[in-house]
Order: sequence, then structure tokens, then C-alpha cells
Amino acid sequence: MHTEAQTLGKYGRTRRIFLEQNNSMLFNHMVLTETLFPHLWEVQQTCEKRMELLMANLLVKNPAPDKTTQQLAWVSHMNSLKAQAEEIILQELVFGRMLHEIA
Repeated sequence: MHTEAQTLGKYGRTRRIFLEQNNSMLFNHMVLTETLFPHLWEVQQTCEKRMELLMANLLVKNPAPDKTTQQLAWVSHMNSLKAQAEEIILQELVFGRMLHEIA
């Protein structure tokens, strides 16, 4: 079981802000029923796993330059891939509708 003493990452914190600002009734219900933190924790964990998969897939489709000979190009490439993956994650999991909301 997870407790609020555990620190949420940016995806969980962003989801919390999103719910609070865009679906206050659901947010308040989750606070009252003590389901908010488990939901945020689930979002955080799901986003982290999805990020790993997306980065691996993006690297297969868009191989990075050689890190040892082209450090700046490699960093730039990896940052670009990370930004792409993060945009997908935010739209799908953080700002999208989760299964808990549909019920």
C-alpha cells in the first residue's frame, strides 16, 4: 500500500493539478473517498513504464548518433525523443480520461 509520504513524480503531481482544475467534482470525491493518492500513484507508475517503452520504440525508429563522437548531437536527439514521448504520455494518461473516471 502506498502512502502520501511517498513522493509523487511530475506525472502524478500534474495529474493532481489537472483534476483539481478541470474536474473538481471528481477531485473532491476522490479526496473524500481516499482514492486520490492511489489514483495519482497509478498514473505515475503507468507513465514511467510507458515512457520507457516509448523511448525504446522511438530509438528503434530514430537511432541516436554515436554518443562518444557526437555528444551534443546525441543529447539533442535524446531530448527531442523524450519531448515526443512526454507529449504522448501527457495526452494519453495525464490529461486523458482514466478508467477510474469513467465508472
